[in-house]
Amino acid sequence: MKQVSFILSTLVLLAACNSNPKTDEGAKKADTTAVAAKPADTSTPKMDSAAMMKAWQDYMTPGPMHKVLASMAGKWKVETTMWMSPGAQPMTSTTESENTMIMGGRYMEQKVHGDMGGMQFEGLGTFAYDNAKKMFLATWVDNMGTGIVNFEGPYDEATKTISIKGKCLDPSTGKDGEMRETIKIVDDNNETMEIYFTPAGGKEFKNTEMKLTRATASAMKPTKK
Repeated sequence: MKQVSFILSTLVLLAACNSNPKTDEGAKKADTTAVAAKPADTSTPKMDSAAMMKAWQDYMTPGPMHKVLASMAGKWKVETTMWMSPGAQPMTSTTESENTMIMGGRYMEQKVHGDMGGMQFEGLGTFAYDNAKKMFLATWVDNMGTGIVNFEGPYDEATKTISIKGKCLDPSTGKDGEMRETIKIVDDNNETMEIYFTPAGGKEFKNTEMKLTRATASAMKPTKK
């Protein structure tokens, strides 16, 4: 009986001696690592109803930048010079632009009519200032294409200049080119606009230059419907 007890005690002692503390410590570390490796919660914190309402109210309320747009409203005579490629002979034309604030002063709609290189020209643009993005946005369509150009960019208060960028399809290559446009408010009655185009794989060149002069109602021709 004593021999059996001695054998059992020996086995228990051997088992205790053979246990690997490092293995146990490694397991603990592995558990700790597993916990640490758990992906962090990146979900957007939930807002209470009052905070959500304020965020939407701020987003939808016209502010100082919408007053900048409103200063551009009215009827304008537009003298345009256009270059189709670097070094090409410029084409000149005179058109009329009527800018109207819409949707409670949140957007400005621009309608352009006139003669462009011997063709009747018609264009339609929309300008906006996104309160959340802190950027001006613009879209443009005209009867000399079938696409929509989208622009986005900031406003420089010091120079009173809106600088927007976008992409425009070059139908001669079937590829998108880069466009950038600057709109400078010279004073209440004068503005300048410049458009630069970079064809795919090519170099940037000035595509369009416009001089806008505010016109009185009597100086404007009736807008064709």
